Amino acid sequence: MMKSNYLLVVEDESAIRDMVGFTLERAGFDWSGASDVSEADNQINTRQPALIILDWMLPGLSGVDFARRVRRNAATRDIPIIMLTARSEEDDRIKGLDAGADDYISKPFSPRELIARVKAVLRRSQNNEPDSNLQVNALRLDATSHRVTIENHPVDMGPTEFRLLHFFMTHPDRVYSRSQLLDSVWGNNVYIEDRTVDVHIRRLRKVLAVHGYDTLIQTVRGTGYRFSAQV
Repeated sequence: MMKSNYLLVVEDESAIRDMVGFTLERAGFDWSGASDVSEADNQINTRQPALIILDWMLPGLSGVDFARRVRRNAATRDIPIIMLTARSEEDDRIKGLDAGADDYISKPFSPRELIARVKAVLRRSQNNEPDSNLQVNALRLDATSHRVTIENHPVDMGPTEFRLLHFFMTHPDRVYSRSQLLDSVWGNNVYIEDRTVDVHIRRLRKVLAVHGYDTLIQTVRGTGYRFSAQV
């Protein structure tokens, strides 16, 4: 269930920021605005939003870099982000999504499209909340009790391997690069090298291999890793 209907709009052009805010108000949302990353940080520290609407081009730190920082922070990593930008090339859209954005709206856009996308992203984020109990075949993960079992046998693993497994089980059949896994799993530890992911992947595979489940974590050569029950 969504904790609030409060949204944060980070946009340096006041006319666009006010237009977005007016559109949100008409749809029943509460909102506040920020013109740059520093102001956005202050707003988030004061009141955490249910969603961030983030402009790509901002003075100082860019929206893409800010999105990466939001995803690396354990306190904010679960806040959905919609990128708002004039860029429409596919490479730019992919760059925004890789940075952690949940959706992407190109300017100019209609108020109806904006509200539809906001509601869709919020629905997806709400549907992701009941991820405390996950299962793939006989592999079970209970995030609430922090337990992993295979065929009802407990599987002991470190906290990083647990977080890594939880991320994989909530995002199956998708390929993630090492940098994406670092952003999603390690959070604030921004100085960790990409190859550290390989170390923890090996550890996770080792504990799963005891029960024959190490094949769930697949190496995609030249790209990264994928968690899948399919061979």
